[in-house]
Amino acid sequence: MSPLRFVTGVAILAASVLLLGASQDAYAQSKLDARYTAWLSGIPLGKGAWVIDIGEDQYSAVAIGKTSGLVRIFAPGEGSGASNGFVVSNQFAPSNYAASITTGKKTEEIRMTLSAGNVDDFAITPAPPPLPDRVPLTEAHRRGVLDPMTASLTRVPGNGDILSPEACQRRLSVFDGRLRYDLAFAFKRVEMVKAKGYAGPAIVCAVHFSPVAGHVPDRAAIKYLMQQRDMEVWLVPIAGTRVLVPFRASVPTPLGLGVLEATQFVSVPLPSKASAKTQ
Repeated sequence: MSPLRFVTGVAILAASVLLLGASQDAYAQSKLDARYTAWLSGIPLGKGAWVIDIGEDQYSAVAIGKTSGLVRIFAPGEGSGASNGFVVSNQFAPSNYAASITTGKKTEEIRMTLSAGNVDDFAITPAPPPLPDRVPLTEAHRRGVLDPMTASLTRVPGNGDILSPEACQRRLSVFDGRLRYDLAFAFKRVEMVKAKGYAGPAIVCAVHFSPVAGHVPDRAAIKYLMQQRDMEVWLVPIAGTRVLVPFRASVPTPLGLGVLEATQFVSVPLPSKASAKTQ
């Protein structure tokens, strides 16, 4: 890919593909209002906003992002997305996912419905052209998966330290409408972070990307991501919950280090349905 296309893609991806959905305060136990900035080799690429509601038995989130500064002059782009679903046995079970990414005059929209971890229906508009070298997607690849937004939420079981190394020890099966891939996480260290609304520890997890289907194996970007061993995500808690979400993410690129980092991270616990009824 060209450097210009890469810069646009990083800014939109970083700003809009972390998590998403429709806000429903009626069931919220806690609400997060966060703002992020994306950088590449110290050069600002774009900004994004992210709002998440975590309830007793449901969750939702919404995010938007766009390129900014000089990047927007040469490579304008913006993105938005949504994901919502239920909390079942202390795990997130997505029911709907949507994303829209615009680069220049081209817009791509993805819609997906899920139940019990299986994709019931999905569509991409416009439909991607057929590629003979693409690894075929089968029905089996759309079973037992999360959408990429829900995959960014980490619900830590139990009542111990939420920022323990065990929070990083997980492997996720993800389907984004185009690709079926696995993300493997491993504990690296603990860092201190600070932004408007949060100052404290973040647990740092290494991230490894493994494509399964829907990709072209010989494509340079796929090969590059598969070989990376220095991708990281820094997780911090949403107040009043046992849910961790990304505060910072970094990906080495041929053009330098790509970073997405929160400049605001304000989370507020809200009354549960039971306590609200007694008031």
